Amino acid sequence: MKRAVVIGAGFGGLALAIRLQSAGIDTVVVEGRDRPGGRAYMWERDGFTFDAGPTVITAPQALEELWTLSGHHMADDVTLIPVNPFYRLNWADGTNFDYTNDDAVLSGEIAKLDPSDIAGYRRFLAYSEGVYREGYEKLGHVAFLDFASMVKAAPALAKYQAWRSVYSMVSTFVKNEKLREALSFHTLLVGGNPMTTSSIYALIHKLERDGGVWFARGGTNRLVAGMVALFERLGGTLRLADPVVQIETLGELATAVVTKSGTRFEADAIASNADIVHSYRDLLKGSRSAQRTAAKLERKRFSPSLFLVHFGVKGTWPGIPHHMILFGPRYQGLLADIYDHGVLSQDFSLYLHHPTVTDPSLAPEGHSTFYALAPVPHRGKFPADWDEVAPILEKRILDEVGRRLIPDIHDRIVTKFSYAPADFEQDLNAHLGSAFSLEPILTQSAYFRAHNRDPSIPNMYFVGAGTHPGAGIPGVVGSAKATAALMLEGNER
Repeated sequence: MKRAVVIGAGFGGLALAIRLQSAGIDTVVVEGRDRPGGRAYMWERDGFTFDAGPTVITAPQALEELWTLSGHHMADDVTLIPVNPFYRLNWADGTNFDYTNDDAVLSGEIAKLDPSDIAGYRRFLAYSEGVYREGYEKLGHVAFLDFASMVKAAPALAKYQAWRSVYSMVSTFVKNEKLREALSFHTLLVGGNPMTTSSIYALIHKLERDGGVWFARGGTNRLVAGMVALFERLGGTLRLADPVVQIETLGELATAVVTKSGTRFEADAIASNADIVHSYRDLLKGSRSAQRTAAKLERKRFSPSLFLVHFGVKGTWPGIPHHMILFGPRYQGLLADIYDHGVLSQDFSLYLHHPTVTDPSLAPEGHSTFYALAPVPHRGKFPADWDEVAPILEKRILDEVGRRLIPDIHDRIVTKFSYAPADFEQDLNAHLGSAFSLEPILTQSAYFRAHNRDPSIPNMYFVGAGTHPGAGIPGVVGSAKATAALMLEGNER
């Protein structure tokens, strides 16, 4: 392999391209939007900087590795700032819970809810450490291309009762309902329902505890920019604002990608960081085997979408931490509405992002940048006209933030805009407007997820949220490591 083309400049695509270019493979990344980042896009409006998301950076060592491959240091391009508390969880009755890896502080927070659960939390932490070793350290960076690889992993999965949900497993260790929610909500950050997502995802607790939670100075978009700078320094090529419209195949091989402008990039290997259904159904439309795969993928369960309200306000808010979870009055019932019933409920839970408490440069002096995010059903379950729904939901969300945190919020807003499921579908070609691709349930994990290398087109590879191990920055960066190993193994023989 002398030349590779990567479709999509999201975290997964850029991480893969850096690995290939570091190994001496001439790599071109082709991105359809005017900026790199994929879901980590950004906007600048009225002096405010808005990250589209993701905004929670964990496992910094996995990112640092991308620089050390070529003898560089991430600090040369990106400044990561620790965030503590990791999250403040707030319930409708006014209860706050500061989630951190400071044992003394965390024990105090648990004691406020129920002192008898401190011992149960310790047992949960031991469980989380075990699934972290098995699910992340051993399996998170390797591809599952055949069923035998899944069978080999089965004993470890069975040992940690992977068939149980995260919420179910947490509930065996602690009895306070608020603490159960505090220890299980993390799966929502990768598109999973705590009530159905495999208990293996309890590893996120250990991942955050060891590596911390971080934010890139200037916004998540500066981490993207740093990755682009590294890639181009290594000699890689990034082409923006020219979406790929076709992956050409000849016989059993992928031969080239064709863009909207008519440019054709020939390659020895092609990897797609685009939406997995879009890649198979639309880009590989000339391949019969790919169309069969697309039909199978469309029958799978997809994660919900998101509705985000970005807003810049007058004033600064040192009492509002960087990350907050504003729980609504329901937990299990709300999740059932989103994941199962396809109902846009009157109540909701919110993730509130307040980056200017960490980095004031993201807003004009004396102002603050926020976004509020609500999980909502994907378009397959809730096929609404979002042009009509968005203004109504936007006001309800801002009203709730005002009620709980900023009483005169509407008077303070300088600029605002929302981002809905229809935008995920249009801007990112996300199937059904899903924000996280395939839902991370056990029967859609590892071997049962989209493979990092296509079984019928041996030089066609995939990276990102739809492949193993899944969504989230550690997940897609891990998928890049797994996919790069497959792509480079032929060169090493």
